[in-house]
Amino acid sequence: MKKRQFLKKTSIVIGTNLILPMVGCESGKQVQSGPARVNWAGNLRYSTPNLDIPADRNSLRQVIKKTDNVKVLGTMHSFNTIADSEHQQVSLEDLDPDIQLDTAGRTVTVSGGVQYGVLARKLHEQGFALHNLASLPHISVAGACATATHGSGDKNGNLSTTVTAMEMVMADGELLVLNEVQNPEEFKAAVVHLGALGIVTRISLKIQPTFNVRQYVYENLSLKQLGANFDPVFSSGYSVSLFTDWQEKRFNQLWIKQQDDGGDVEEMPEEIFGASAAKTHLHPIKEISAVNCTEQMGIPGPWHERLPHFKMDFTPSSGEELQSEYFVPREHAVEALAAIFSLGEAIFPYLLISEIRSIRKDSLWLSTAYERESIAIHFTWKQDWENVQKLLPEIEKELMPFGVRPHWGKLFALEPTYLRDQYERMEDFTSLMKKMDPQEKFVNDFLKRNLLNKA
Repeated sequence: MKKRQFLKKTSIVIGTNLILPMVGCESGKQVQSGPARVNWAGNLRYSTPNLDIPADRNSLRQVIKKTDNVKVLGTMHSFNTIADSEHQQVSLEDLDPDIQLDTAGRTVTVSGGVQYGVLARKLHEQGFALHNLASLPHISVAGACATATHGSGDKNGNLSTTVTAMEMVMADGELLVLNEVQNPEEFKAAVVHLGALGIVTRISLKIQPTFNVRQYVYENLSLKQLGANFDPVFSSGYSVSLFTDWQEKRFNQLWIKQQDDGGDVEEMPEEIFGASAAKTHLHPIKEISAVNCTEQMGIPGPWHERLPHFKMDFTPSSGEELQSEYFVPREHAVEALAAIFSLGEAIFPYLLISEIRSIRKDSLWLSTAYERESIAIHFTWKQDWENVQKLLPEIEKELMPFGVRPHWGKLFALEPTYLRDQYERMEDFTSLMKKMDPQEKFVNDFLKRNLLNKA
């Protein structure tokens, strides 16, 4: 469907029996009001002390129906104001996880607030897996998909690419069900929705047979070697990550996660692309203990205990950090990385570590990998916003010639006019927003600025 043609057909979204009527009465729910809460990193204090924690979907629908303005909280892992509200927030943490496995259709359906680590264990117990996981397994399924959060792998799309259907509470409290078969165009618009269209209560994901992974770590890969072997490096495993502090034009560590089919395993070399095999388990920041990291040294283990970098049972850090992430087209990756290395001396004093990953392109309108094979450049900063906010425009200036897109849930300084130009379907998406939420019940300052061109 061509751009603009969609706008003539959006009546299907709000004019068919896909909308389920309000049923039942309000049941018990928790309401919290008191000192304002902070996000996981502690860098953001939410603007409202008002938080509803409904006990079930019908309670949630009643809350949404009677509320003028509201935003949903996931696991509070966003570093910016995407989930902030001056009026009201709701949490899905008390909703029944209600994990429903469809073995014939190869899908699993869960409550939107379920954490990936919880879902992954349940799937593995039943002999199934997701295609990928992010670095942290602690994040919620609905929140991660809404912001196009990702893992790594040349053949792996971000987490939202496994979504096959969604149930969403709309602004009037009614339920909308979208799926990739019956509503393919609206579905592509709604999967990465930034909380702008409604609140996802149920979500269905593609699954596959469970598999094992072996994880290997190498040290000191030079930028020169990466430039000469970019595709071989990123295709050396099912999932590949590079870590760097932007010093000496080298990547401190190369993490290779290889799928293990149970057959004979070829021994990994002591050196690959000029990088040397680690002699012990490593944290991405070498000076920190690796006790919270998933097993390395080629020790086989189930997918959900190897694809994340950190174990579900441990908190990977105190949360006292800031994060930014930028996505560039794969074909410009080496040039973009070289540009960031040129800022290495300015970056280093305020950085904990950076990670580089690959993401397969997709067709989801607001995905950071929309219609292009992408490389993600992630920054984990010390919690020093005064200096980090001065660095972000300098980094973005270097990346703008490559059509950079920022992670929706992390810190960036790009102007809204530039940001909107990076998404071909942005205008179509904002038109859909206005149709689905005409009273702007789910609109906050973040969406006004970055999507709606409002101060």
